Amino acid sequence: MNTEPDDRGNSAGILEEVDVATLAAALAEGAVLIDVREPDEWLEARIPGAVSISLGQVPDRVADFSTRPTYVVCRSGGRSMRACEFLAARGAHVVNVAGGTLAWLESGRPHDSGPT
Repeated sequence: MNTEPDDRGNSAGILEEVDVATLAAALAEGAVLIDVREPDEWLEARIPGAVSISLGQVPDRVADFSTRPTYVVCRSGGRSMRACEFLAARGAHVVNVAGGTLAWLESGRPHDSGPT
């Protein structure tokens, strides 16, 4: 595995991952959060401010992931990690949220639900 820093300052082949406390701080500073869960999951509960782009739409929406750090979340972290791997291979600076929306909810942080 190549561990030389890439042009974003990350080591190539190593994906960034944060916990929900770090995500909360990043969101307070204006970070972008993409939720890759399915629409029914999105309606049930979501992190405030998240944008919905389901995992199946990610290949067609690579341009929606900016060059600045973009946080990616799913239910528990697996789908978002797959999205991050795909996007990072295409030059996006993405950060996986460990534990996903479940960890956010379990932490007692506020959430939204229903249509936007």
